[in-house]
Amino acid sequence: NREQLRGEAVVSTQSTGKRHAGVTAEVMQQVADASNEMKKTVKKEKDDRVLFKKTEVADLEATHFSIFYNNALFLFLTIILSFYVLKNFSAGANYLGSSVTSACIVAFLSTGSN
Repeated sequence: NREQLRGEAVVSTQSTGKRHAGVTAEVMQQVADASNEMKKTVKKEKDDRVLFKKTEVADLEATHFSIFYNNALFLFLTIILSFYVLKNFSAGANYLGSSVTSACIVAFLSTGSN
């Protein structure tokens, strides 16, 4: 009776070992699949963040360039209008005319479509 129990225990241990190996392989595969999926998700998230940051920086640079361009154009037009076009007008009229005309030209050019 003892030998029969011992034999059953050995067989049970062997089959448990085989099942353990199969279950271990299956669980490890599931973990690997989940890990790969998580890595893909993390990589996609990282790529999305990088793309968002690049877009944000590009928008900021475009805004700064636009402001610089408009200011430079305004200054150039004001100087040209003040010293060359409206040089014979009184100081007040010269100032008002060159400032308003420059502002209107810059506003017209900056709001136009490409």
